[in-house]
Amino acid sequence: MKESENKTLHVLRVEPGKAPEEKDIGSDLNSLQAEVDGLIECVYMDDGAIIVVNEEGKLNGMEMNRRLGEDILCGPFFIVRDNGEGDFASLTNLQIEYYKNRFAQPEQFAEHEPDAEPFMRFITF
Repeated sequence: MKESENKTLHVLRVEPGKAPEEKDIGSDLNSLQAEVDGLIECVYMDDGAIIVVNEEGKLNGMEMNRRLGEDILCGPFFIVRDNGEGDFASLTNLQIEYYKNRFAQPEQFAEHEPDAEPFMRFITF
């Protein structure tokens, strides 16, 4: 997408302690970063959806939000989809319903959760 292009994306935003909400956001970098309160990191799902989180959420001590596999997502995040050409696109109605159900209930976390700790994995050859 060209830097000057700014379209609206229909996403699902999930905040700690709250139910997911549908929202329209700008597709420019500043709008995307504003939704996660910082730098963005993309987590690609098998169905073409992308969970966009704050890249430094764990390092910054952001509030634990939802579990995703063995990981815990910290801070607010939103869900978009891949348009097949490397750009973000609005979620489909099926994806909205699926992720609304998937993240419907705010989760309770223990005071210390090992999965909420930042980590790095080094792979050498």
